[in-house]
Amino acid sequence: MSDPEPIPLQKVRRIFTYFDANQDGGLSREEMATLVVAVNPRVKFSTQQVDAILDEVFRTYQDFIQGPEGLSFDGLLRTYEDGAGDVDRDFEALKLVLDSNKSVGTTSTMVPSITDERVTVARLARRTDHMPVWAPSNIVYDSSWCLVEDLLIIIKRLEARMGNVLSKLRDRKVLASESFGSSEASWSIESTPKVGVSNPPWEELGEDYDDFCHELAEITQKADGLSTADEVLDALIAIGWTLFDHALYREALASFMKARDCKALDARPHFHLGNTLYRLGRYDEARDCYTSSLDAAEAADNPWRHLVPQINVNLGITLEADGMLLSACENYKKATRLSPKHYRALKLLGSALYGVGQYRAAERALSEATSLKPDFADAHCDLGLTVHAIGEDDERAIREFQLAVDLKPDHVEALYNLGGLFKDIGRYRRAAEMYSKVLTLQPNNWRAQLNKGVTLLGAGETEEARKAIKEAFKMNNRVELYDAIMHLKLAGKRPRGLCDAIKQVDGDASPIGKSLVEGAEGGVMVVETSCFRQANKLTTPCQWLFHALDIRCFQRHTRLSRCSVYDLKKKLEESKLPASSSVCKDKLEDLLRKLLHFLKPDTFQGSVKAINERILSVLDQAGVGQVDVGMFCAMLAPLCAGHIEKRKRVAFDFLLERASKGTIKAELSRADASMYMKILRAIYMPQQGVSQITELHGEAEQGTITISDFEALFDDPDWGFGILDVVVKLEASDRVRHDGQICTVCSYPITGPWFKEVTSNFSLCSLCYSECKVPISAKKNEYCFKEYNSEAEVIKDKFWFLNLWSSSV
Repeated sequence: MSDPEPIPLQKVRRIFTYFDANQDGGLSREEMATLVVAVNPRVKFSTQQVDAILDEVFRTYQDFIQGPEGLSFDGLLRTYEDGAGDVDRDFEALKLVLDSNKSVGTTSTMVPSITDERVTVARLARRTDHMPVWAPSNIVYDSSWCLVEDLLIIIKRLEARMGNVLSKLRDRKVLASESFGSSEASWSIESTPKVGVSNPPWEELGEDYDDFCHELAEITQKADGLSTADEVLDALIAIGWTLFDHALYREALASFMKARDCKALDARPHFHLGNTLYRLGRYDEARDCYTSSLDAAEAADNPWRHLVPQINVNLGITLEADGMLLSACENYKKATRLSPKHYRALKLLGSALYGVGQYRAAERALSEATSLKPDFADAHCDLGLTVHAIGEDDERAIREFQLAVDLKPDHVEALYNLGGLFKDIGRYRRAAEMYSKVLTLQPNNWRAQLNKGVTLLGAGETEEARKAIKEAFKMNNRVELYDAIMHLKLAGKRPRGLCDAIKQVDGDASPIGKSLVEGAEGGVMVVETSCFRQANKLTTPCQWLFHALDIRCFQRHTRLSRCSVYDLKKKLEESKLPASSSVCKDKLEDLLRKLLHFLKPDTFQGSVKAINERILSVLDQAGVGQVDVGMFCAMLAPLCAGHIEKRKRVAFDFLLERASKGTIKAELSRADASMYMKILRAIYMPQQGVSQITELHGEAEQGTITISDFEALFDDPDWGFGILDVVVKLEASDRVRHDGQICTVCSYPITGPWFKEVTSNFSLCSLCYSECKVPISAKKNEYCFKEYNSEAEVIKDKFWFLNLWSSSV
């Protein structure tokens, strides 16, 4: 004899049979609509609300849809297991009874496997959506329903007043219109909103809003006076839910805070508080609430353990909103381990991994998300970005972007990035079509307008291209447009005729027109490094400058030059991370967030991505996710702000603390110093090759060195990091402009070091000089350069020449 079914399973089967009117083994849309209305007798659903619920159910559980028959029994069971409803409450509302022959035990002794209340998943993961329409069905007590009905009445009254006020405000142009500008870069992923969502301007309602607050206080007071603590908690959560669903976030916050105070060990109030604080843009507080919710939900025998995956997802989203992608990845990974089929967590994980430059791992996560949910347009778009970033299969990237567009024709990001990909591979007509579609959806997107003009030029449609570029000039201020065109020029991606088109639109005398010279007359050639000779000792060798410019670019990108080297030391002490320990990357990201506290979230994401790709990937060659804290900080120290000697001293202190493991030492082992120099060169001067680092651990270098010995080793140009002197010089002079001097090779105005060839009398910018580029018209076997880093040096040199000439006369 087989074991009887659990009571909850019997109840689901009884509900399914009750509504399967035609007994075809499935619940059609009509039968499901009857079920939804019947189990919510207190709610007056509109046709649109019911349709929205059914669309969500049939889309989410499409694997359980059996053609025209509809949702199978297993599908209905899964909806209850996922928390879309409460089987006990629904069973009681329908006044159904179980077959006594199949029932075992009594209700009073039964421990149900489906809990009294579940919070719907995947709501915050959508970020801009409200709570689902059926969320109030999770309310347990009738007393809570009564309060919610009263609350809905006063909310509708308030919203009617607010509708009139918003209309007047728009007429007065008080409210700013929404901006849907595309991302700064063609291949960026915007994974989190930039700001929280605040309440509408209720103060404009005056007495109406005061009356609402008074009535809300009366409803909350009734909730406080209910007979049991469970009823009070249920009512406060129900009130908070309803307020949250109507974008009354500040009011919802107060209700959830009272619920938390009512039952501090319950995971739900902390969870809802986190959701509300997130919507208000208070990310630090939201993070604390999610952490408290996790602690409560993960406790032994806690009835809310099923919330743990979604709490991790929401915590990850909140961390991501603050720019902390590495930390977000850890939470998404926890969610996917606990719920392997959580496709939204997999999508978010893939997007975050893309954001920190871990493209292979991102591809795996996004591929799994799309296999679990093939109609997930955002996941297909992000997968296209990732495949393109890997750079091995552009056709696959095109297919993924096209899938996203097919699933969601107004997917602006997919259209924009598909246009960028077509442009990169030279399919200009298709690219122009994509940018036209973007402009149909976003008429003020000047980047799409400029790119449309560029791609039309590439396709040979000169007149249409000029019209598009002229329209881009009308849309945007000149500085941003100038930067975008200069980026095309620098990247070598400008099509033939762009210079003439710009000049015809903006004039030869404009800054853009002047700078778009095709290049040196007769062309450019690259010569051997040995052909470049320094006129004096102050002229930087071109091979040194090449690496120094790369380091300076990394320094600017990460904003490390805006942090004092002593701030780095102070933040490490405050973080209580021992320099002698190894920690996960997300702990170091937290340290970086404190150090770069002045950066906006998206800018901080770019900094962490650059540091992860260049430093953390080298220090974690084994791929275990653990990084040596002392070595990491010693790698950052040379690039932080401060006197060059202070930078060396702090790096030495980090290495000393790392090696001492709590003991007091004044000298560093020569082996540790040598290891540091080799890793430093491998990271910032990668011609050595990262693979050689694995061979360094076995080297036996005896003895210890003092700080003075360390500085001497550091300054060694062959074995140390003597190039730091050049980097420091660039820090001081890379914004200097030289009175309109133009580089003979690239035709850019020269900023920073100016290199003048003393015999042929042509000028090079620092980049062309470092790449050994010269005009063909000045072809020689040897070139002699003099370097100027300020106008004062130029004037001083002129006076020296005049004095020399007058004395010879």
